[in-house]
Amino acid sequence: MSLRLSYGTNGFTDHRLPEALAIMADLGYEGVALTLDHQHLDPFAPDLAARVSETAALLERYGLAVAVETGARYVLDPWRKHEPTFVSEDGAEERARLIRTAVDVAGDLGADIVHLWSGTLPPGTPDDVAWERLVSGLAPVLEHAERAGVRLAFEPEPGMFVSRLAGVRELRSRLGDPAALVATVDVGHAVVNEEASPQDCIRENAEIVAHVQIEDMRRGVHEHLEFGEGEVDVPASLRALLDIGYDGLVSVELTRHSHDAPAVAARSLAVLRSALDAAQA
Repeated sequence: MSLRLSYGTNGFTDHRLPEALAIMADLGYEGVALTLDHQHLDPFAPDLAARVSETAALLERYGLAVAVETGARYVLDPWRKHEPTFVSEDGAEERARLIRTAVDVAGDLGADIVHLWSGTLPPGTPDDVAWERLVSGLAPVLEHAERAGVRLAFEPEPGMFVSRLAGVRELRSRLGDPAALVATVDVGHAVVNEEASPQDCIRENAEIVAHVQIEDMRRGVHEHLEFGEGEVDVPASLRALLDIGYDGLVSVELTRHSHDAPAVAARSLAVLRSALDAAQA
């Protein structure tokens, strides 16, 4: 099975989830990166099991593969973006609860990937304290994922405590290199702050790449852009994924383009298909 082109629901926040899934399928996407958020499969609203069952039926109807993402901005705290996290001074158990719920949702949807990240380090927090918080907070969640047959795909996020793929490898080492802890590679993020090119990052981390996000970006600027507006070499990135035998989702992540989501998703798919043809050639 080759890699599968998909789109993130965090780029369809002005649409109801069933409508977003229908549009993605109609456009020709093969998968969806589903962010658990208040408007899309709210993990803390009533009747979650029933809503998950309905979503699973829609995914099956449309033939969409799915990965579950947990990067919603205000799903835990309406005042503080992305808080609390595993490295927060207080409230890390709330983040752990969200990830455990995401693992359960993933299992019920037939997904084996849950995406997550470290969070931003509070000012003045030493690195050794941050590592202790992250490792101790993630360990029991990882055990829960292992029991469920779900992998946690950790994303290095610019500006967060774990901001590069080297940090993901360090985290895996501190936890004993568990098979259930893998990596999300965001191709745009690699352009922003990795020393190597995205394609080299993919090849150098081939054994742990389990989920991929893609968009355009410029060096040193963490802004998600449509393809053609930044510096990402899309065919080269897809070629690298093909070279390592990657067969997961390649998910467009344009979180600030919901106002024009159907058109943006259509343009993005056209670019990805053309780039995939070039990569395969």
